[in-house]
Amino acid sequence: MAHFTKPAPGSWTEQYPELGTGPVNYEDSVDPAYYEAEREAVFKRTWLNVGRVERVPRVGNYFTKELTVANTSLIIVRGKDQQIRAFHNVCRHRGNKLVWNDYPGEEVSGTCRQFTCKYHAWRYDLAGELTFVQQEEEFFDLDKGDYGLKSVRCEIWEGFIFINLNPEAAPLTEYLGELAKGVEGYPFDKMTEVFSYKAEVGSNWKLFIDAFAEFYHAPVLHQKQATKEEAEKLLGYGFEALHYELRSPHSMISSWGGMAPPKDPSMVKPIERVLRSGLFGPWDRPDIEGLDPLPSGINPAKHRSWGTDSFEFFPNFTLLFWAPGWYLTYHYWPTAVDKHVFEASLYFVPAKTARERLAQELAAVTFKEYALQDANTLEATQTMLKGRVVTDFPLNDQEILLRHLHKVVGDYVKEHSVAAQ
Repeated sequence: MAHFTKPAPGSWTEQYPELGTGPVNYEDSVDPAYYEAEREAVFKRTWLNVGRVERVPRVGNYFTKELTVANTSLIIVRGKDQQIRAFHNVCRHRGNKLVWNDYPGEEVSGTCRQFTCKYHAWRYDLAGELTFVQQEEEFFDLDKGDYGLKSVRCEIWEGFIFINLNPEAAPLTEYLGELAKGVEGYPFDKMTEVFSYKAEVGSNWKLFIDAFAEFYHAPVLHQKQATKEEAEKLLGYGFEALHYELRSPHSMISSWGGMAPPKDPSMVKPIERVLRSGLFGPWDRPDIEGLDPLPSGINPAKHRSWGTDSFEFFPNFTLLFWAPGWYLTYHYWPTAVDKHVFEASLYFVPAKTARERLAQELAAVTFKEYALQDANTLEATQTMLKGRVVTDFPLNDQEILLRHLHKVVGDYVKEHSVAAQ
């Protein structure tokens, strides 16, 4: 028996008949040829979030972003006109990587007035224009105006920096659509205390999105992190979401949880009671504008038990809001058919006291432990999928976002294949 009301068709999945209800084939997570098709059809043609504006607050601030999936590296920089731009991180002389430190594969950040190539000292200003050529007189009819850095489409939404390698792509706001409009106005700019994690995971990038796009696993996989009483209660209750919404290619799930601490002290650990914090973040809601009322798209069911919303912006960017007043971002950057780099960042209003700071650190450390459990499971999944003993898997109604993700990727790959013929 359902704990929460489902749509008129009888299930969340059947509300979107184009998804079907049959088993889903996971060949898309193990086939190298399919991965190559994804690189061209998805990651070279959609808007990708590469960070926030707080990373480049002043003129000359920059950071690099390695996009292995697209065989490129990017420079993101704030220019003298305050505009944030993106460029391919390649010198126009002989193709050397322009901005890097000791290891060319590592991402770097800093501040500069110009970019100078380590190889032959060609220089570029913050707008990407070539300004200096070493021994320019040795070249033949060289016009510096023809050899600026190769620019990349770069647009900002709510302080999030997005790039698109397809120069003909539709504008960012059009791509993000109505789902993104529903969260506009959230006080992202007030939450500048950031805790970040980064790890290479031995699984296809879609499998980690699958793990975080459903909470069906939570009462089982994460029960060791809970108290005995809490684990037994959750296992007996199971999981059902409050709301699902698909706005292809994007989607979201709204869930209960993350509320104030339970009255029963056995449901929380001693350290959580002392610091008033845990997996769901600090219990004390920050007093800032934008949280009351919340933007209309958050907690769309307007349920009193609401605790968290997870927005999946295709292809690889997750925005997760917690009721206590903080948010998370996830990114999944493919490096091979069976590997990807996972990045997670937790954003809080800056602490004013030592206890507030410790409460944030407890939330960050607790999150890491849960994420490690998910990542470990995914590598085991990838290992078994590779054997292709089983290829089709049944998904339940609480796994609708998984069904949607694999269909959308398939649609992009098919559409690009047809267009290329």
